[in-house]
Amino acid sequence: QLQLVESGGGLVQPGESLRLSCVASGSTLDEYTIAWFRQAPGKEREGVVCITNSNYGKRSTYYVDNAKGRFTVSRDNAKNTAYLQITDLKPEDTAVYYCAAAWGCSNVAPAYVYWGQGAPVTVSS
Repeated sequence: QLQLVESGGGLVQPGESLRLSCVASGSTLDEYTIAWFRQAPGKEREGVVCITNSNYGKRSTYYVDNAKGRFTVSRDNAKNTAYLQITDLKPEDTAVYYCAAAWGCSNVAPAYVYWGQGAPVTVSS
């Protein structure tokens, strides 16, 4: 069974960058589409971006307004790891970021079968 573990979150100042990692174990990550979701305090979980597996060209779809400019998703199947790079962080990016796996891209959380535990990101000066 696929297990996902996120890392790379923390406290950052506005304008800084960070890279979140999602390491998979128990199965081959390239069997799955990977998505990143985030959940801000008091808000619903929202899809940020998904990236298909190699069979579908590692194509990415961004769901958050203006995400494509500051968010970059990637995956290294050799390392069984997916990444989310975020630049020019803003206070409104504060959230717990989750990686999730399924068999097709969607921004709907119930579509995803496997979830990591989440990586908190706080953007504050």
